[in-house]
Amino acid sequence: MKFGIVVFPGSNCDRDMKDALQDELGKEVIMLWHKDKDISMFSTDDCIVLPGGFSYGDYLRCGAIARFSPMMQSVIEFANKGGKVLGVCNGFQILCESGLLPGVLLQNAQQQFVCKNVYMIGSDQTPLKIPVAHGEGRYYAEDDVLDELESNQQVVFRYCDEKGNIEPLSNPNGALRNIAGISNKQKNVVGLMPHPERAISTALGNKDGIHVFKLLGLN
Repeated sequence: MKFGIVVFPGSNCDRDMKDALQDELGKEVIMLWHKDKDISMFSTDDCIVLPGGFSYGDYLRCGAIARFSPMMQSVIEFANKGGKVLGVCNGFQILCESGLLPGVLLQNAQQQFVCKNVYMIGSDQTPLKIPVAHGEGRYYAEDDVLDELESNQQVVFRYCDEKGNIEPLSNPNGALRNIAGISNKQKNVVGLMPHPERAISTALGNKDGIHVFKLLGLN
């Protein structure tokens, strides 16, 4: 599996993601400039990653301008053909803005930027300690959309405490139903606010991020 990492003006986690995938997981990584369009070197078995950061300076709305970049047109086509796409933090916002994922990421409930380690839980119910760093990470969707996400098992990660309990106090941004990450119906597009690429090295004292990639089938 090859990985392509899209670099937007304002991306600041693209190199972190490259180091995590290439150096820690041993994957082939190709950096993709936002003004380019060609991703013909990738098959639908590969994965395109939209990294965290502040694409286009977060002007207008987080991810709103990046959605119209030339590369994103190719990424949307790639996803619609079944190719794997992962969006982390700002990448999650871009996926929602582009319509590849439902809902929207709103300003944190406390109206402050949050940067700290949190716990989240995935399909195997193992609490994972993963950093977050965002000002607009509060996942929101209408109740019928949320119910559909639940029924289709599209909620892939939820904020929890260190024991795996899903409770309001473990929610760092006020996201509805403690949602930290979701997928599309086909399960080939995933967005999450926490940063697994920042928790993948012994030097950083945390390798829980490796388990995130494993749960997503990207290890």
